Amino acid sequence: MTSSLTIGYAAMLEQFHPTEAVALAEYAESKGFSGVMAADHFQPWVPAQGQSAFVWNVLSALGERTKGDIGPGVTAPTFRWHPAMVAQASATLAAMYPGRHWLGLGSGEALNEHITAQYWPEAPERINRMFEAIEIITKLFTNSLAGKDVRHKGEFYKMESTRLWTMPETAPEILVATAGPVTAKRAGRHADGLITVGAPLEKIGMLFEKFDAGAREAGKNPDTMPKVLQLHMSWAETDEEALTNAMVEWPNGGMKFPKGDIRSPFELEQMAKLVRPEDFEGRMVISSDPDVHRAYIQKFVDLGFDRIYLHNVGRNQRQWIDVFGASVLPALQR
Repeated sequence: MTSSLTIGYAAMLEQFHPTEAVALAEYAESKGFSGVMAADHFQPWVPAQGQSAFVWNVLSALGERTKGDIGPGVTAPTFRWHPAMVAQASATLAAMYPGRHWLGLGSGEALNEHITAQYWPEAPERINRMFEAIEIITKLFTNSLAGKDVRHKGEFYKMESTRLWTMPETAPEILVATAGPVTAKRAGRHADGLITVGAPLEKIGMLFEKFDAGAREAGKNPDTMPKVLQLHMSWAETDEEALTNAMVEWPNGGMKFPKGDIRSPFELEQMAKLVRPEDFEGRMVISSDPDVHRAYIQKFVDLGFDRIYLHNVGRNQRQWIDVFGASVLPALQR
């Protein structure tokens, strides 16, 4: 594995108590994984997952206990959070752990964002909100580093004159979660990099093209901008156990419809009863053979991802970390 390819650990705060999640991330690093991402969820996808810790607390603990990159993959600076609060959280983490923190942003899902009881808009407005939030966060980072106040009055947000008083020497990279062509192009223009979740290879190829085009329009070189992937998988000692883990622990991975408007883990639990083993085809590799997983991960490396965070959906985390640390990570070729 070359230094330009980073394979990190996805800490699933939806599945594990925060203390256990931090211990697992530390263990993963000791076995060859580098860097940790964790999502900002207020609720798990389904009740069986059982947890949902506050991501910023956990990222601070990860900063103390590990040495690699740390990032929220992703947080939504749009409904539960005013963008200024996300900027402050991110700047503080970057000041505490210089050069290690990146800020992953998305447009949000009702599962987490509806809790403040606001109107839940359709996807185009959610995306517009996210890009206005990125504008505020970027202005705060830039002006604060220059020792200047900034204010904002936009379509969705207002901010009175202020600055971030605790800043790192270099502002964190802003990576945007994108699954569609329009968002990808805007992300190329307005962000520092791209995050996506495992998807068909041809779709990701299209996202890269749009992102690169947007970056070039803004006078940036897309080849130097990070492209980050989160990849869900199910490995266990037998194929049967791997399939059971997927069906019980991560049925949302087999749901072939957008989940952004669903408000409750209990609603998703009802929908999960409709998930069949074949629904995971092309969406998640389920196998007891580490080499099958390695070949799948390699395809994404070949596409051009430079950071890939792996999530094994079962509870068998340490066993999976041992197997992948020994036989999968060293075999990946940049």
